[in-house]
Amino acid sequence: MDFSNFDFVIVGAGSAGCVLANRLTECGRYKVLLLEVGGSDAQFWIKVPLGYAINVSNPALNWGYHTVPDAGLNGRSISWPRGKVIGGSGSINAMAYVRGLAHDYNDWAKSGAQNWDWDAVKAVFDRMEAHSEHTSKGRQTRGDGPVVISDLSDQMSSFSERFLTAARDADYPVISDMNAPDVDGIGYYRSTVRGGRRWSSADAFLRPAERRGNLCVIRHAMVDRLIHENGKITGVAFRRGEQQHQATARKEVIVCAGAINSPKLLQLSGIGPVDVLRRHGVEVVQDVPQVGRGLQDHLAVSYQFQTNRVTLNNTLGRTLGKLRAGAKYVLTRKGPLAVPVNQVGGFVRSDPGCDVPDMQLYFNPVSYSESASGATVVDKSAGYQISAQPCRPTSVGSIEIASASPQDAPLINPQSLSTEDDKAAAIRAGRTLQRFAKTASLQEVTTAAKAPDLMALDDAALLEDFQDRAKTVYHPTCTCRMGRDREDSVLDARLRVHGVSGLRVVDASAFPNITSGNTNAPTMMLAMRAADMILEDSL
Repeated sequence: MDFSNFDFVIVGAGSAGCVLANRLTECGRYKVLLLEVGGSDAQFWIKVPLGYAINVSNPALNWGYHTVPDAGLNGRSISWPRGKVIGGSGSINAMAYVRGLAHDYNDWAKSGAQNWDWDAVKAVFDRMEAHSEHTSKGRQTRGDGPVVISDLSDQMSSFSERFLTAARDADYPVISDMNAPDVDGIGYYRSTVRGGRRWSSADAFLRPAERRGNLCVIRHAMVDRLIHENGKITGVAFRRGEQQHQATARKEVIVCAGAINSPKLLQLSGIGPVDVLRRHGVEVVQDVPQVGRGLQDHLAVSYQFQTNRVTLNNTLGRTLGKLRAGAKYVLTRKGPLAVPVNQVGGFVRSDPGCDVPDMQLYFNPVSYSESASGATVVDKSAGYQISAQPCRPTSVGSIEIASASPQDAPLINPQSLSTEDDKAAAIRAGRTLQRFAKTASLQEVTTAAKAPDLMALDDAALLEDFQDRAKTVYHPTCTCRMGRDREDSVLDARLRVHGVSGLRVVDASAFPNITSGNTNAPTMMLAMRAADMILEDSL
């Protein structure tokens, strides 16, 4: 096939790449090539909302990255799953749809991402969304965007209502929509689910675009490097099996490979910190010191309890229950498998003196463990889990290539809890969960705590336990962040790489700083807005 006749080449069919493939082909003026290293997302467990645990542990869908030993987490090397399939991480995530808080985006603008403040991005969210809401009059839809966001409260475990009662006991507001600007409180999570099936960026954006003759999608295509001529990026070199190919872009190459693989690809292509490039024998194309720097992620700590009430364990922890749930899902698209793992949660202030919400909470009506292979094993006896995630960590890590070979995984160094602020936030996370655990609503149905016993931990023990057990919530960001100049960032406010023409980066790596919540919704929003900019600049 001739890969020389395209206006735009997009690297990565993840949450951002699918948006761009749709928007850039919509007018019919441009030919677009979309390259994805993974295969099709038309797989049963990808589409099943509760299939999250199965997908994450599937090496065919997950890059299987691990961090270097992290001193802030007592030297642990932890798993960092990333999607390797059409739809990217949006095809294997837990489907929580969370915009983030208004001040997150105002902080983007203050960091040099001009015109990315809350007022600007809110308009894009509104244009992107269609809300399927459960009401007293039945299910109703608000908005006509391609991204379907469902209120599944009518299908959730009856135990989840107890989490809302506990929130009231703890003097936290119970809210109907955590995507309203700067809303404090606890409510049911909204999910990217449509008709009982995952509704990813691939479903919302790529499926309609694939019917157009000006889009070419190539799966199982591993992009090894960007091709440059006289300071301009003109295309990419990629592999399919044993075959080597080159694709050219008359206008731009747009890298949408994610917060780990986008900086990796730039560095392999000679765009990045000079010391890193020279160390691995990579020819320097452009010294952009911040490529791979600025890494931020969310860490959460979880505690589990046994209960004398019915939870999802009573169904999913037993063979017959699993069979019944599976049959119900196949026949009706309803039941436990039709609802993602995150049922209740929200943003709260761990202390009344906090200016803005500083904790995101997750409450799940199920308890489980992990096998040696990383698979999720649901407990047979009834249980539940409560989790807390500090919203805006201040620790900053890095992504660096390990060698000049595209086949080698990059070095992921989160440098977790490397600031005193983050250590204090870890303690506050534990204290916030203690506040919930001791409410009358949970105390009256809790029979035992699974080790460690949350209520027995003082501040020192809470910090130690966070360092021992906290895990990523799979939100890596900021490794090619927008900003003022190349001394403090990689991209300008139109997502163009400093000092390099013909190249943009559009994915969560472009965030100037991490948003307070889940990152899938902001990533799609960013790509929607980037598409507008690219089309404007191409006229």
